[in-house]
Amino acid sequence: MRSFFGPLVTAMITPFNSDLEIDYQKVEELVEILLQKGSDSLVVAGTTGESPVLSEEEKLNLFKIVANVSGGRAKVLVGTGGNCTRSAIELCRKAEKTGIDGFMLVTPYYNKPPQEGLYRHFKQIAGAVKLPIMLYNVPGRTGVNLQAETTLRLAEIDNIVAIKEASGDLEQITAICADTPDDFFVYSGDDSMTLPILSAGGCGVVSIASHLAGLEIKEMIEAFFNRDIQKAVQMHQNLMPLFKALFITTNPVPLKAALNLCGMNVGEPRLPLISLPENLSGSLKNVLDRYTF
Repeated sequence: MRSFFGPLVTAMITPFNSDLEIDYQKVEELVEILLQKGSDSLVVAGTTGESPVLSEEEKLNLFKIVANVSGGRAKVLVGTGGNCTRSAIELCRKAEKTGIDGFMLVTPYYNKPPQEGLYRHFKQIAGAVKLPIMLYNVPGRTGVNLQAETTLRLAEIDNIVAIKEASGDLEQITAICADTPDDFFVYSGDDSMTLPILSAGGCGVVSIASHLAGLEIKEMIEAFFNRDIQKAVQMHQNLMPLFKALFITTNPVPLKAALNLCGMNVGEPRLPLISLPENLSGSLKNVLDRYTF
């Protein structure tokens, strides 16, 4: 089961320097690292990339740079969703000119639209752009769940080709996998749910742990599809402490701390996020010490 975006999609962090400005040189270095770690696609300016605190100009600059550095070696998806349909369309149209390969569109947050509003929101954006779209359902962040029935309707639209499912509702995710067309692909939106969602009919993961363990996560996915279930289960179990540690507080705070501890020096998050508290740093380091990345 191979989608346009491949099985391992990494939701990139946005590196900052000591002044909390984007470190574009570090962005270029990070793209190379993620490619070496097996990423098939990269998500730029998603939640993990701290999209709420990036200006439009910064986002467009990031899109251009990542697309240029990847040079076709990985697909580049960009976070251009929002809770205003008109604004999302405007940003998508600007992004299409930066050399990217597709969009990741989060469900509108805060204004809590009903299911018909969600359907019309995504349909209108899809009709305004040409590139493929991955929907992103994360009710824990947005306050609204994109129900399976709505996803099934959206899957009928030609350029809506995938969904990142982070609802944690395996029954809902199974229904989507079962009833969407063969050319619509379901991704786990949580590293810890990758194997269960593969078993329900998913195709891969939009990962944050792949910054560190991309090759291992990809090997687990390949083992599953090669029917070496015992190996996939063992790898899932071995990676679970890392998956849990990267969510000991709000993403991407632990991830940035982990990368800094591993010598990547990606900077701290911008407010209103804060650096990982000292009382959590020790436990994160203890988990990282179990692995050799």
